[in-house]
Amino acid sequence: MDDDLLDVLIVGAGPTGLVLALELVLRGVRVRIIDKAAGPGTASRAMAVHARTLEFYRRLQLADEVISRGIRVGRVHLRERRVEAARIEIADFGKGLSPYPFVLSFPQDEHEKVLGDRLRREGVEVEWQTELAGLDDDGGRVHATLRSAGGEESVEAAWICGCDGVHSRVRDGMEVGFPGGTYEQSFYVADVEATGVATDGDLNLCLGTDLFCVVFPIRTTGRFRLIGIIPRPLRGKASVTLEDIRPFVEDLVGIRVRKEKWFSTYQVHHRVAAQFHKGRAFLVGDAGHVHSPAGGQGMNTGIGDAVNLAWKLAAVVRGRASEQILDSYEPERIAFARTLVATTDTVFTGVVDPHLRGRFIRRVLIPNVVPRLIRFPFFRRFMFRTLSQIRIHYRDSALASGMAGNVHGGDRLPWVESVDNFAPLRSLGWQLHVYGKARAALAEFARSRALALQEFDWSADAGRAGLARDAAYLIRPDTYVALASATQDVAELQRFIDRFAIVP
Repeated sequence: MDDDLLDVLIVGAGPTGLVLALELVLRGVRVRIIDKAAGPGTASRAMAVHARTLEFYRRLQLADEVISRGIRVGRVHLRERRVEAARIEIADFGKGLSPYPFVLSFPQDEHEKVLGDRLRREGVEVEWQTELAGLDDDGGRVHATLRSAGGEESVEAAWICGCDGVHSRVRDGMEVGFPGGTYEQSFYVADVEATGVATDGDLNLCLGTDLFCVVFPIRTTGRFRLIGIIPRPLRGKASVTLEDIRPFVEDLVGIRVRKEKWFSTYQVHHRVAAQFHKGRAFLVGDAGHVHSPAGGQGMNTGIGDAVNLAWKLAAVVRGRASEQILDSYEPERIAFARTLVATTDTVFTGVVDPHLRGRFIRRVLIPNVVPRLIRFPFFRRFMFRTLSQIRIHYRDSALASGMAGNVHGGDRLPWVESVDNFAPLRSLGWQLHVYGKARAALAEFARSRALALQEFDWSADAGRAGLARDAAYLIRPDTYVALASATQDVAELQRFIDRFAIVP
């Protein structure tokens, strides 16, 4: 590539684009990140930050700051027409599974500020009021036309990443379909000062016939984020305000709104792009998949996309892996996106269904069955693994091989609390893990390839996590296991690394 050729052009500066840019910059990749908005968002919808995202952030030394600014959710109250139908304790419900065994409430606008500030410290500024006006991929490079207040500019980049949401210009330029649909209900999001039963500092999920509202606490005392469905009587109205929905919300949620900070309405889609990768272009986050807000999965999934793509793209840009490695991005992420969209769609439509099924879910299943199940350790662990996204795996990927203990190639590296085996992952590079003793041949192979070898004393915790004693685990830069070898097979490791021309 030419020395003056931009490595990666990122379109869209939400959390997904910012994380992608930061991961790339920290690996020495030259990026530009643009966004057509006038500046950072204020009317954000995403609030939940899950454990897997915080695990990724620990590598970037951002987790502690994000946690200090957010609120750990201790319990979820399920309400139907003000009345509490169930209370579910979720404080540290993932204890032993992750360093972050909780759900964090943290507004997307403040979240973006943390990411933007860190990116700025790394020498990259978001170029606001700049949009992608044209895109051409000639097979060797991307020719992009950018439009801003200063006019149009032609940019050539080795790669382009669309993090530009539902109406992605990158996706349009790729000529990739976006099949799916749009929910008939419109949504609202509001930041308010309020009092009442649902302003207890916990997460409140308030349900009604064809109604839905979630109340998230915000760190500032007395402020809450409301996300819900616009009531049916208002759906034909050209412009809906908070004053319009106030009586419906106060009746459903059991609060009194004292002051409005901001209010917005929007449509929610359930779609997955036909492709996430085409030529020299990639779709990341909402540009590739969107779904209902059920479970607070959207933003976290987009960040997962960004982490998955960034290390691969950086390795190719810097000549530390073959371009073949990029072919793994789409199959690894699109399968989960399709499952997530189908699952959240089923949950959301079931909960708001005005018919018998919906009433059964709201009045019988949720208040009576879920609280009982959550008392069982197995179900708590299952719920945490699902919501936190730590159960996402890539076992069918070309970048996954072998099995040792209960850990397969493609699995997230299990956390071992007693030795904190996640601490070395801050290197952002490839590494070998052995829980027990590394043989001389393995140690010599690691030295010859400049591959960091982490030896941990064997412990019962490692066994409970599913790891095998004295096995070798090759860990990818995104903290997934690439290869698991029960016998520390050096030849197998070498074949895997050579297959993708990986330079650790």
